[in-house]
Amino acid sequence: MIEFNRPYLSGKELTYIQEAVGNRWISGNGPFTKRCQSFFEDRYGFNKCLLTSSCTDALEMAAILLDLKPGDEVIFPSFTFVSTVNAFLLRGVKAVFADSYTDHPNIDPQEIRALVTSKTKAIVVVHYGGAACDMEEIAKIAKEHQLLLVEDAAHAIDSFYLGKPLGSFGHVSTFSFHETKNIICGEGGMLVVNDKKLEQRAEIIWEKGTNRTAFYRGEVDKYGWVDVGSSFLPSDVTAAFLMAQLECLDEIQTMRKSIVSRYHEALSSLSEKGAIETIKPGKFATENGHLFAMVLPNEGIRKSLIVYLREKNIFPAFHYQSLHKSTFFESQHDGRNLPNADKFTDGLLRLPVHCAITSGNIDEICQHIIAFFDGK
Repeated sequence: MIEFNRPYLSGKELTYIQEAVGNRWISGNGPFTKRCQSFFEDRYGFNKCLLTSSCTDALEMAAILLDLKPGDEVIFPSFTFVSTVNAFLLRGVKAVFADSYTDHPNIDPQEIRALVTSKTKAIVVVHYGGAACDMEEIAKIAKEHQLLLVEDAAHAIDSFYLGKPLGSFGHVSTFSFHETKNIICGEGGMLVVNDKKLEQRAEIIWEKGTNRTAFYRGEVDKYGWVDVGSSFLPSDVTAAFLMAQLECLDEIQTMRKSIVSRYHEALSSLSEKGAIETIKPGKFATENGHLFAMVLPNEGIRKSLIVYLREKNIFPAFHYQSLHKSTFFESQHDGRNLPNADKFTDGLLRLPVHCAITSGNIDEICQHIIAFFDGK
């Protein structure tokens, strides 16, 4: 069986977990938490990093931190996971959905520009598959209209745009360490605060609305309730697992990028014939090996291919459903057609990408896909 995903273990996870337990600090904001946060701040130049229990938690922190009010409009891509939008709906904002590019699931900046109104307060972008959105153009739109900018970089660890790391463009950004991501800790995430004016409040929201982090640093003689917040910190045991992964980041990235490259090469003949479209990073964006995705002509062909591959013990997966057409949101949508988001909803298929997959596995998968199309 060729699984869609298999978590990668560096070998040091249990050692570091044991060390965390030995430290007798297994709650949040312990030594391993600080080491993980410093890793990102030092490697990528992020201003302030705060580990969270999930990327969803990081997004919810972002929505609180930006002080959005009921009725404020926020622009999102329709082709994304529900957490991207739910976090902001919980603050009472109005979601406005933008379409993707024709050839990539990322949000189209021209769609954003057309949707800005006097009520728009923020833009939330998602770097699908770790491939950068056009941050130069999106940042320009945000600056022109004095809008807050959030990067959902759940897929985008160690990915760059114009040489600058993803997660460094927004006022705030979020990452995921869910077990399906490149770097994992089971469940986990991180908020990146690039706007220094938001840094102090972010720590307060992170610590249940208290100034406990400042207290631990000796900046106040006692801590108390000073703002809204929640318990967004992960256990230091979780951070210990994550630290073992981060120490192998370069090795993991090399393996994953090699897998994605091999898929592109092996399926190039189908792509050139127009039987499939393959998803690649856009201009000035880098590949980070998060996923390999192809787009099939319609949902029927995708279903048939999935059945065909599962019969061969190969387990691909499709991805998001257009949020503007979801059961929850459809009645609130303004009626615009978003054909590109729908195209990826119906046709996009992801193939297995994980560090346990072999070159032989990839060749086998691609041979079966080619055979499927040859038989049509």
